Amino acid sequence: MTFRRVLHASLISAALATPLTLSSAVQAANQAPSADAIVQHYADLALAVYGDSLSSANTLHEAVKALIETPSEATLQRARETWIAARVPYQQSEAFRFGNSVVDDWEGRVNAWPLDEGLIDYVDTDSYGSESYENPFYTANIIANPSLTISGQTVDASTITPELIQQLHEIDGVEANVASGYHAIEFLLWGQDLHGTEPGAGERPYTDFDTSNCTGGNCERRAQYLESATRLLIADLEEMVANWQQGGAARAELEAKSSSEGLASITTGMGSLAYGELGGERTKLGLMLHDPEEEHDCFSDNTHNSHYYDAKGIQNVYLGRYTRIDGSQMQGPSLSALVAATDADLDKKMRAQLDATQAAGKAMVDSANQGAPFDVMIAPGNSEGGKLVQNFVDSLVAQTGVTEEIIAKLGLDGVAIEGSDSLDNPSAVGAK
Repeated sequence: MTFRRVLHASLISAALATPLTLSSAVQAANQAPSADAIVQHYADLALAVYGDSLSSANTLHEAVKALIETPSEATLQRARETWIAARVPYQQSEAFRFGNSVVDDWEGRVNAWPLDEGLIDYVDTDSYGSESYENPFYTANIIANPSLTISGQTVDASTITPELIQQLHEIDGVEANVASGYHAIEFLLWGQDLHGTEPGAGERPYTDFDTSNCTGGNCERRAQYLESATRLLIADLEEMVANWQQGGAARAELEAKSSSEGLASITTGMGSLAYGELGGERTKLGLMLHDPEEEHDCFSDNTHNSHYYDAKGIQNVYLGRYTRIDGSQMQGPSLSALVAATDADLDKKMRAQLDATQAAGKAMVDSANQGAPFDVMIAPGNSEGGKLVQNFVDSLVAQTGVTEEIIAKLGLDGVAIEGSDSLDNPSAVGAK
């Protein structure tokens, strides 16, 4: 499936107060931080979040190596746990995506989904099928095949390296040919989730990595793929950390913008993630279709956590704060403080809405912890679970509305909040 990214029209009511320029907003209250300070702190937050993502990926790599060296139930479980832990900081980074082209252009290498997992490894053809008219590599099974033919050319896949995985990512221009990133690693650790909308995640056995007691075939190559994909994830995250350091591409792009443009980048990221991406593509679409294949972390059944931390990342950006994986707190000049100095009631409204979204996300987390994860919640006929998911969507939509009010109040231009057919044009979803 390819993403449908449709511009969400920001229909700001004419009844809103006359927009204030940034200079008049700051002059209105000396305690307000400058826009430049807010943007600089935003960049510092990005550096910290990606730094934590890199650190967590390194921990994941150590657990993957332990699994490969000593395959067992315990080492497989440890690798799975470190993958879930690695998602916590990374998901909080996604609020930096849409307003920063350096991030958005890179993101598909590390977090692309949904994926046609038959590209990577064996699949259950009864549920997955054996071919796709849209994707000639639907069941290419890189792990089982030491050579591949792509566009008439033979590719040597005898040794699975990070470079090979990078070469095969989105081969033939098909976005579902996801060879790298978190979800490729997730599939290798869990395998397919064959439970549909019933409880249960993927159940890949540890013996799929045990060369002396191999199940699934090609255990040595599967281990090669897993270790190489994890190393590639680390390299990609190292690149993004460098992009946010002083002189890095992402920071330089942001610093080249005016103060107003910098705040527009911040609010673009907040609105686009909340509305089109998280509220629409990742949440509402699956609920509309009752389709577990539209679940973000579909192999591990970790979607509830990923959604919660995506929303948390938006709150972090607005409040100018972040809790690092070592427990330390970052706090600095924030958009919230600027809005409060301009319109205290509007800031309170935004804070309350962000809290409401976190509460709605937490309700999904609680449901998952009680045995009903996201794919169970969206099952046909599960009215209680569906209501939890819809509440999360509704809160994100309302949150985006308040973000639009902030954009109008600050007089920011050039903010394009991305949309989703599932929210903007539901009839088009049924026509897929």
